[in-house]
Amino acid sequence: MRNLHRPRSFRPLSPNPTTVPPPYPTTHHHLTTDETIVSTLTTIIRGHQSWNSSFNNTFISNNLKPHHIEKVLLKTLDDPRLALRFFNYLGLHKHFHHSTTSFCILIHSLVQSNYLWPASSLIQTLLQQTSNPNSVFEYYYNTYKNFNFSRQLGFDLLVNAYVQSKRFLDSFTVLNLMKERSLMPEVRTVSDVFNGLIRVRQFDLVLRFFDEMGEMGIRGNAYIYTAVVRCLCELKRFDRAKEMVQWLECNGCEVNIVMYNVLIHGLGKGRRVDDAMEVMKGLGLKGLKADVVTYCSLVMGYCKLQRFETARMLVDEMVEMGFVPSEAVVSGVVDGLRRNGDGISAYGLIQDLERVEVVPNLFVYNALINSLCKEGNVVEADNLFRNMGAKGLAPNDITYSIIIDSLCKRGQLDRACALLSEMKSLFEDMVYEGLNPTVVTYTCLIDGYCKHRDVHKALRLYHEMTGKKIFPNTYTFTSLISGLCIANMISQASDLFQEMVNKNVMPNEITYNVMIEGYCREGNMVKAFELLDDMVEKSLKPDTYTFRSIISGLCSIDKVSEAKEFVNKLNKQDYKLNEMCYSALLQGYCRSGRLDDAITACDEMAMNEIDMDVVCYSVIINGTVKQGDVAKIVYFLKEMHDRGLKPDTVLYTSLIDAFGKVGDREKAMGYWDIMISEKCHPNVVTYTVIINCLCKLGLVDKAEILCKEMLVNGIIPNHVTYGCFLDCLTNLGHIQKAVDLHNVMIEGCLANTVTYNILIRGFCKMGRIQEAVEVLFEMNNNGISPDHVSYSTIIYEYCRTGELQEAIKLWGSMIDKGLKPDVVAYNIIIHGCCVAGELIRAIDFRDDMIKRGMKPNTAVCVG
Repeated sequence: MRNLHRPRSFRPLSPNPTTVPPPYPTTHHHLTTDETIVSTLTTIIRGHQSWNSSFNNTFISNNLKPHHIEKVLLKTLDDPRLALRFFNYLGLHKHFHHSTTSFCILIHSLVQSNYLWPASSLIQTLLQQTSNPNSVFEYYYNTYKNFNFSRQLGFDLLVNAYVQSKRFLDSFTVLNLMKERSLMPEVRTVSDVFNGLIRVRQFDLVLRFFDEMGEMGIRGNAYIYTAVVRCLCELKRFDRAKEMVQWLECNGCEVNIVMYNVLIHGLGKGRRVDDAMEVMKGLGLKGLKADVVTYCSLVMGYCKLQRFETARMLVDEMVEMGFVPSEAVVSGVVDGLRRNGDGISAYGLIQDLERVEVVPNLFVYNALINSLCKEGNVVEADNLFRNMGAKGLAPNDITYSIIIDSLCKRGQLDRACALLSEMKSLFEDMVYEGLNPTVVTYTCLIDGYCKHRDVHKALRLYHEMTGKKIFPNTYTFTSLISGLCIANMISQASDLFQEMVNKNVMPNEITYNVMIEGYCREGNMVKAFELLDDMVEKSLKPDTYTFRSIISGLCSIDKVSEAKEFVNKLNKQDYKLNEMCYSALLQGYCRSGRLDDAITACDEMAMNEIDMDVVCYSVIINGTVKQGDVAKIVYFLKEMHDRGLKPDTVLYTSLIDAFGKVGDREKAMGYWDIMISEKCHPNVVTYTVIINCLCKLGLVDKAEILCKEMLVNGIIPNHVTYGCFLDCLTNLGHIQKAVDLHNVMIEGCLANTVTYNILIRGFCKMGRIQEAVEVLFEMNNNGISPDHVSYSTIIYEYCRTGELQEAIKLWGSMIDKGLKPDVVAYNIIIHGCCVAGELIRAIDFRDDMIKRGMKPNTAVCVG
């Protein structure tokens, strides 16, 4: 280590102990004793006798004091190694507590003889027992002055000891005390202190001392200048930082790539990344080349500004130059692209970086898999998951939970069932790798099964997780309760809700909303209101979802007036209702035929500054359609248009269907034309509705044109669409065309019980009963089960033609297959018996009807 202190003449060290101001009593007796002890100690340590036996002397052991050691150390300045042995011997073997002055004498002595490592070690020991840097420095300096030590390097070692102990502010204190005593520190010492202060973000202290360095005669080096540039950037004094670099260039100072990297990093961090790019572009003119740090700093700067595409291009550029981006850089770009909604680009970057074997951290990797799953890019997500091991990443419980959640949310529960064993093997792998399936993992699966109405498998998973001592949380219970309510298993849902409370798992607003909706769907409004009260008592806030369920529930049991009273109460209590709550009320009014009250509710919405949405207008327009008030329909459609709302496919389909059913082809086709002109794209239901309208009017040719248009637009007709044609053909007596069409439906797997029933009815209508019976048998052969309508249609034709025995025989076949005849079927067979004079059999059928819980109607009684 170079000595940069000012030249000083070497002053001979005086071994005369009288130069030390005696810190002890100066009576003649004590003076004689002290001199004797010091002299004896000096003889012992310079002699060849055993120190252990010598120090067992009671005269020494009883009278030895710290100031004696100080004098002995001064007498052994010519042999600092011997002094160090003596010093350590007393401390280690005799547990002697040395004074701070003794430490300082020995340290300076070792430095004087260039024993720097032992001196540094001794300084560390001193700092451990003395916390105040001012006090340490005073002893240190006084020892240096009083005993004429000449080498200042000991002060640099003291500063460095504070730095190594991470006592950076204390090191700065000593540096300032040195300046006050005109002691010049080495440049390297100043650099170490600056870097330490930067670590604790004391940038102003660095700049203040740097400004004073010129007065002290200390010339900086590249390390000091780099530290200053870093501080200026951290304080966002970017212009001064650039000026500093320019000044250094103009004055021939050493400026290397590290300093420019610091400047580029600072500019990027300060959102001045374009300035940073200009600095990088100018490196070549200065004979410097950008390195991996340069590029990484720029990439992170662009990420900070969310300019991820530019960041991505820089990563590509640095890889082409042979640089390997850091994990932090890759993680920043990948996560930025992902957050920006471009998961595929993020995925592509990971694939491109495979050759340099760098990947983002596990947190970002998991987040990308999750985003890809949510975006529907499940192939890419699965590829990332499957290749984690090859990339050196081990999936954790979060990774597994994301993949399992994705499988469930995709709705591929058939596949999920087939993969259930694989999922359990994943769980076993997780346990083997120390990654136990968590409550999140199980909750994802449970939620998936519940949403797809497979609550029994969800319950099995629930019992499996509790069996493994994995305790369900609020979300687990809420998912299960929701599944049970959807499956109309409200009693089991209620039991699970109570179990949840008993286990001290607190239901949240969503849990209560699910339960309230379940009771409302069942029509049990007493329980729904009880839960609402319980919810409020527990300081949980009901929301519009809660209120909508209750309003819908009241309307579903024809208590629309009570629903309106509930709405009025909520408005008085200053609850903010929304269009969903009012759409439920409107639905109730329109279902009850109270269109005027529905319109009044619309006016109330306007008064409460609640905008009607497409759903509200659809409800009110459908209610108006039922009353056949065309003028009001036009009024509401115009109002929608004036408010910037456009009818959607559902509303147009409803309008077309309503007018089609009453045979008003002109209006039905009129709304079809408006729908097409407004670029509202019809779906398979819309096409089917208009085709049904045309078919019922006997306009099969026009219906066929629309069917071809469907296919051109990529919309595949379904069994209902073909059923419209089938029904029309049978009604028109074109039975062979109907059979041919039905055969095509069978080949396309579109035939079902309803389409077969249409065909049976067509044959019966034409009096071709035997062919109708053959169709009935064909159904069974094709794996399609007939229903009571299939049998009743043929039974009716048998009875009408007087073939009662065949009708009774077919009735028996129906009962044998476990089908339950309805009132219409009983009416047919009883009437047939009466017409044929078989009154006893008619009475038997009536009694069987009553036994099955059905009440005979007027037709049966008259028969």
